[in-house]
Amino acid sequence: MTATTGAAVRALRLADTAEAADLAAFLGRLIRYDRAAAVRLQAGGGAVAVFGRPPAFEVLAIRTARLRDVGAGSVAGPGSVAGPGSVEVPVELDVTVSAGELLEAIDELTGGFGLPAAVTGPPWTGVLPPRGGWQQVPGLPGPDGLRQAVAAAVTEFRTRDEALPAAHRDRAERDRIGREIWSRTVGATGLPLRAVHAAQSVGFLRPMPEDAPVALLRAGAWMRLRTPYGSIAVRTGGAGGIGGLSVTPT
Repeated sequence: MTATTGAAVRALRLADTAEAADLAAFLGRLIRYDRAAAVRLQAGGGAVAVFGRPPAFEVLAIRTARLRDVGAGSVAGPGSVAGPGSVEVPVELDVTVSAGELLEAIDELTGGFGLPAAVTGPPWTGVLPPRGGWQQVPGLPGPDGLRQAVAAAVTEFRTRDEALPAAHRDRAERDRIGREIWSRTVGATGLPLRAVHAAQSVGFLRPMPEDAPVALLRAGAWMRLRTPYGSIAVRTGGAGGIGGLSVTPT
């Protein structure tokens, strides 16, 4: 994916430094799994969404943040976001960049960052969840229940791995056990447990206020686990949507 924008956007600034720090932490976790990770970045409607794909989980991790202003070499336009020292332009952007370069570009003191050069994205960057049509799915446990489900699954994997005879303790057998465990669904929701594991691994299930909203949504073949810190989207089979997920902050 390459940048598509009404003006030559060169930099973005988030609404506050806390959001910049959270975005940097998210990118850092992605890079921990894959130092060559790419992310797809979409901006519009006063917000930005960053899509990543942690290896092995077969899910998309999405971090959204509010925008404050943008710097660009262009004239003003309608629907723009302005700020001190910035030229007023419409913020419409869709670009795939290096996660590592984006992390290095973020200034956590100001909340601003320059955009790295676009890269040719991996195949997953061309297949994103749909923009709309999301409906809530009942039956999702709360954050504590989700964390407990992941902990129980990790314990089961370790127990079964340790019980394997030495002759069978190889990568293929461990992968088989892992697929069996992480493909289980959370209750009757249909959400694969690997999506919850991914949410915890990228920091989306860390301790949160008791009244913080955690929800499960469905749109066609896609499911989306939404927390105050970000979302995990997983394609559960059939024809999924192709396009951009709304970048309204969660």
